[in-house]
Amino acid sequence: MTPGPSDPAEPPEPSAPDDPHPDLLAVLPRLTQLSAAFNKGRLTERAAEAAGLALDRPAMGVLVTLRTADQPLRIGEIADRMQVVGPHVTRQVQALEKRGLVHRVADPHDRRASLIEPTAAGLDAANRYVASLLGWFAEALADWPRRDREDLTRLLTRLADDVTARLARLDAEE
Repeated sequence: MTPGPSDPAEPPEPSAPDDPHPDLLAVLPRLTQLSAAFNKGRLTERAAEAAGLALDRPAMGVLVTLRTADQPLRIGEIADRMQVVGPHVTRQVQALEKRGLVHRVADPHDRRASLIEPTAAGLDAANRYVASLLGWFAEALADWPRRDREDLTRLLTRLADDVTARLARLDAEE
């Protein structure tokens, strides 16, 4: 009897000769799965609701970017860190200013420019949001050994940095 496709004795099919990265092929569905889970599960919206915030994702992105920067930033710096264009951030900053969550301060190195920093209320909102997100991830990873969590952090950081740098090089070449 010839082994069938579902027979465990049959060796796995070799990758197609034109597939130069078979080890990475398994990563693509996982990235798609994570992206879909975050979006379908409304993770950022749930975190905002749990933190008592009525802010959309882009506004939360600006607040979290400012919170993690631990210093005031220019609009362009916020945009770079968020991987978006400046006008998008300008609109979000204006909306956050109206709500009293951020304000502008003078740039000590350039009198013509201003920096954006969270107000006390903005910092409190960002901290509640981050605590909600981190609590969710802590629960999801609760059964993981410490070493696995450390490896995840290290490898995700490396992946994000390398992908961002590669995309920036591609954009610069255009």
